[in-house]
Amino acid sequence: MIHKPELTFARLTDISPDKIIAHMSDARVAEHMPLLTSKWDRNAVAEFVAAKEECWRRDGLGHWAILCNDTYAGWGGFQKEGDEWDYGLVLKPEFFGLGAPISKKAMEFAVADENIPFVTFLLPTSRKKLKGLERLGARFVGETEYGGAQFLKYRLDTQ
Repeated sequence: MIHKPELTFARLTDISPDKIIAHMSDARVAEHMPLLTSKWDRNAVAEFVAAKEECWRRDGLGHWAILCNDTYAGWGGFQKEGDEWDYGLVLKPEFFGLGAPISKKAMEFAVADENIPFVTFLLPTSRKKLKGLERLGARFVGETEYGGAQFLKYRLDTQ
């Protein structure tokens, strides 16, 4: 019998820096992250986790560590960019197929928060499999530049 994976969200502070370093140093992850240009080490992880924790403090919502059956599967969540709430998800390669159920679970937070009328998604132009976003109800807005790289921008109304 195949069991449905148990997906839970934790804080990034609960994850060993070595696990995040290994995850973010994987070439298969970097392939779709045009802004990932520097080496990940303990200092990079400390800065990353501190920045994501600051989002939680400032905005009341941020990025989580994502666990699948209590195993670190990646990170993702929300980050306020101006007036928009952007959603991002970065999974370890062995968990790439769990993007849709993880995103569906995350979107429940956005729908429940009256301060989030919509969520945006910025995907690198290298991404070709986009049907999952459409199944969530997101619509293509256009191409946009962020951090010196081109992205495909999608929007999902949550209210």
